[in-house]
Amino acid sequence: MKHIAKRAGVSLGTVSNVINNTTPVKEDLRRRVTDAIQQLQYHPSRLAQGFRRNQTTILGMIIPDITNPFFPAIVRAVEDVAYQNSYRLMLCNADNDPSKEIEYLKELRSYRMAGLILIPSVMSQINALSDLELGDVPVVCIDRRPANWEGDSVTVNNAKGTEEATCYLLGMGHRAIAIITGSLHLTNAIGRLDGFRAAMRSHQVAVDPEYIQEGRFDRLSGYEKMKILLSLPTRPTAVVASNDLIALGVLSAAREAKLDCPGDISIVGFDDLEISELTNPPLTTVAQPGYQMGVQGINLLLKRLKSSDQKAEDVVLMPELRIRQSAGPPRQ
Repeated sequence: MKHIAKRAGVSLGTVSNVINNTTPVKEDLRRRVTDAIQQLQYHPSRLAQGFRRNQTTILGMIIPDITNPFFPAIVRAVEDVAYQNSYRLMLCNADNDPSKEIEYLKELRSYRMAGLILIPSVMSQINALSDLELGDVPVVCIDRRPANWEGDSVTVNNAKGTEEATCYLLGMGHRAIAIITGSLHLTNAIGRLDGFRAAMRSHQVAVDPEYIQEGRFDRLSGYEKMKILLSLPTRPTAVVASNDLIALGVLSAAREAKLDCPGDISIVGFDDLEISELTNPPLTTVAQPGYQMGVQGINLLLKRLKSSDQKAEDVVLMPELRIRQSAGPPRQ
């Protein structure tokens, strides 16, 4: 800044006022400063500015699994809206490790981030953080709402999604229906199981306990749990997969067992990933609006940054069943 002041023939205070836009500066002085900045190719340190103000224009975002193709739509939406509002996004991948999630959160806090978007990891410890550790940083949870979370959140009606999907299978005549869930430490996995049970209960169909398999939200888990289901004395005629990655694993195991889908086994997923239309057969699945979840989440955060006194909001979006060719009536 000293070099800029010398080149422009002004004081350091004038340069600071122009760069930080803190105090009005006469137009001829402002022009001299901006010309000097261009000539010297000076780039102000936003981080240093943030330390002086005790807050940057950086927003943190922590996601649990960067390889899960559902999350990029949420991240893209958050980045789009943040950029439009002159904020910049710093993305971290927690690998579904709650301790790594906390370490990233504390590190982002040290950079004076303005706010945080969090897709919680399995067994997230976000509720255990004290006010001292979080300071006044607003946090919005998306997709997964930690137990006892009292802050802002954006989710979908997970129970409604799997209830509709299961009722669709029941309506085609299936009664031996299994479900492969994600980790039941996650509220979205619990919600999807609740919806499955509600549908079976409404049709007065008993659920074999072995037909409920708890896994993870990934393809390998779907494959492993489907192998277990296929080894049962009476295999199911339909499987509700709690996300599309699980459904891909289910489809692989069924194909390995030389079962026809949907003739021998019907499969329904959850998410509506782009690949769902490209599987053989195309996957019937519950679509959840990932991009819209991101938009809602970042808008809640921006709203919270303007006014921290408002009551926390819990936004719940509705999913939609997308019917394709992976589900059909059971063989008679």
